[in-house]
Amino acid sequence: MSATTVDRVEQQGPMSHREIMEALSGLLLVLFVAMASSTIVSTALPKIIGDLEGTQTQYTWVVTATLLTATASTPIWGKLADLYSKKILVQASIVVFILGSLIAGFTQNTEQLIAARAFQGLGMGGVQALVQVAIAAMIPPRERGRYNGYLGGVMALATVGGPLLGGVIVDTDALGWRWCFFIGAPFAVIALIVLQKTLHLPVMRRDNVKIDYLGASLIAAGVSVILVWVSFVDDSFAWLSWQTAAMVGGGVLLLALATWVESRVAEPVVPLPIVRERTTTLAIIGSLAVGMAMFGGSVFLGQYFQIGRGYSPTEAGLLMIPMMAGVLVSSTVAGRLITKSGRIKPYVVAGTIILVAGFSALSFLDHDTPLWYIGTAMAVVGIGVGMSMQNLVLAVQNTVALKDIGAASSTVAFFRSLGGTIGVSVLGAVLARHVSDSMTEQLTAMGVPAGAASSGGGSLNLSSLPEAIQHVVRVAYGDATGHIFLISAAVAVVGVIAAVAMKPTKLRSTVDLAPAPAE
Repeated sequence: MSATTVDRVEQQGPMSHREIMEALSGLLLVLFVAMASSTIVSTALPKIIGDLEGTQTQYTWVVTATLLTATASTPIWGKLADLYSKKILVQASIVVFILGSLIAGFTQNTEQLIAARAFQGLGMGGVQALVQVAIAAMIPPRERGRYNGYLGGVMALATVGGPLLGGVIVDTDALGWRWCFFIGAPFAVIALIVLQKTLHLPVMRRDNVKIDYLGASLIAAGVSVILVWVSFVDDSFAWLSWQTAAMVGGGVLLLALATWVESRVAEPVVPLPIVRERTTTLAIIGSLAVGMAMFGGSVFLGQYFQIGRGYSPTEAGLLMIPMMAGVLVSSTVAGRLITKSGRIKPYVVAGTIILVAGFSALSFLDHDTPLWYIGTAMAVVGIGVGMSMQNLVLAVQNTVALKDIGAASSTVAFFRSLGGTIGVSVLGAVLARHVSDSMTEQLTAMGVPAGAASSGGGSLNLSSLPEAIQHVVRVAYGDATGHIFLISAAVAVVGVIAAVAMKPTKLRSTVDLAPAPAE
């Protein structure tokens, strides 16, 4: 803290359990809406792009635009939460999200949709970062475990239930794909009203605050360049190409400049002393690994059920329920045990080990694996995610003061999101390679030119292909999916190593760190 900056904390007093639950209801509602907005659209996107007469490149950019702005803005929202009113910032992010949702629903072409989704992503990034910051500001780490079950359940429901809801909306003639965007707006408005009445957080007033605009810009630019590379590598250009060298080199250079700036300003967006702290460093590594494994894996499970097994989007959503149940049950049970014992490391270690076991079991998938086996393995993955993902954030929040809770929480969330993005891209490239090789081999054996399914292999709608070709595509996708889960298991091992290396600590029972003796 600079010598010219003065902190004054306005306390409203500790919140009762009832007050916490009332505020939590609004926070969790808007978190669900924000997270589900992406998964709902994922099911409907082929229909949306078709109606707007968009191209495959535009299809990719509709996803990438949201991802870029949400991920790049996460640390900035977190830092602002340390400087200004957390409640006002939560409400501001909700308003941005609502406006983005409405604009996206009324778009008339893909260019407008890409711009609207980029704007909506700013609100999504804020909501996802600030909800956890608000929870950390009103609940002590020791007590937070009992509430983490609700948080994990909402995240699981959004991840798994979103595609199911999107499929229902698209399949309902009275609604249509525009309601994939509209449907979240009224619920976000309700959450806004609930939070205005129930969310009461301590406000830290700071004099002479200087926002690090240069550092924030460099971080956003560096992350954006790398995410653009991750999104298009092995599709628009090769891994070893001048485009890769330019993007990776440019992104690393921008982030290196950002690190230099952050080490010299009074109010850095990402405080380096916090990142260098052992628990935070290991939690970041663990979150990267868990994010890569979990997000990458869950995305392709839906594709496996639809393309590899021939189920509809609605049916695929229902088949994902075991994973959702695993997250909900394990996060609830583990959270209460953590609150009771005050110890977090054993549960994070156990969760990452269980995650490796679940992905190892899924690595044996092929096009005719029994559904009971898949459901069991998915439940194991869900249990591992529920025990590890949120608790890695909690471990960091337990080590920092309330004034830095926003930056610390959003930094871990940022790296988890970045890991998920990289995981989706890398695993997608591996899947595409295995599918292409398998289809070429099968079609050659049938005496059919390999190009016969080149246009259909990457489509979600196989009905236009001959029955024999459809079977080849389904076998190729079904058998290739196991390979990417083996990679997910290997990546999750990094999470185990990070969890084991974490320092055992007791969760504190106060919202803020105890003041130093000099104070």
